[in-house]
Parts: sequence; C-alpha cells; structure tokens
Amino acid sequence: MADVRGFAPIAQESATVLILGSMPGRESLTRQQYYAHPRNAFWPIISALFDLAESGYEEKARELAENGVAVWDVLQACFRCGSLDSNIDDSTIVTNDFHSFFVNHCKVARIFFNGTKAESVYRKYVLPQLGPDWAELPLKRLPSTSPAHAGMSLEQKTEAWKAVRE
Repeated sequence: MADVRGFAPIAQESATVLILGSMPGRESLTRQQYYAHPRNAFWPIISALFDLAESGYEEKARELAENGVAVWDVLQACFRCGSLDSNIDDSTIVTNDFHSFFVNHCKVARIFFNGTKAESVYRKYVLPQLGPDWAELPLKRLPSTSPAHAGMSLEQKTEAWKAVRE
C-alpha cells in the first residue's frame, strides 16, 4: 500500500460551487495537478462548459476559479494501491478540513461529487461533523470523469455535468 496525500483546493473566496473528488490518482499526484491523467475527462468537460482557454493547467484552474467554481477532494490522506477509488483502505481515511473551508468560502451554495466514492465518503465522514448551515447544502453526484468509468461517453458525461453551470 501507499500513503497518499492530496493537495490544496482550487478556490477563490467568492466560490459558489464546490466540486469534490475523492483523492488524486498517481498521475495527478506526480504532476501536482487535479485530474492530470490524459484520459480523464474532467478538464475537457469543464473547459467546454465554461469556455476555458486552450492553455495549460494553471490558466484553466485560474479561469475556473474566476467562474465561481472550487475544486477539492474529500480526502486529505489515505492508503491506496494504484489510482482506483476501490483500492482506498477505508480504515485509513483522513478527510479534509471542511469546516475551515466553508468558513473561508461562505458563498458555496452547491456541492457536486465527481463519482460515487467522493459522495459516499463525504456523507459518511464529513456531513456528521458539519454544523447545520453547511449540512443543508444541496449535494449532487455526477458521473466520474475517470477513464475507469467507461460506461458513459464523453458526450453523456458532459450532458450530466451541465448541472454545475445551472
């Protein structure tokens, strides 16, 4: 097993939407970039939805934040072999500090999950610790953008992800 640790959110204080993944995969951890695997559909979908520049990671991340969207992961640390969520050892889960995040990003009004694991961990470990103001935020799971989730086409995923813009 490998001890893996996530990184800081992409976020401005004015964020109104929070997109949560579970834990960055190997490629993302190596590059220190969210959704860095070349076959992950996150950046193509988000770029299409928000008309982001055809530029590098830093520029896209900045533009996304300027559009009021924050990106983070539910997990701060865990043990996991490889990159698959199914390989996360649940007994080693350490969640991020959502209380502090919400205090500093108090305009967040909606939370979206990039896949099932992010949602299930958030509901099980984070929600019970949040105060009533934050526990009432609308939550919506979206299809995973991971290349491991091949049951949907890019077009189908993009259609589902339009909810982030609504």
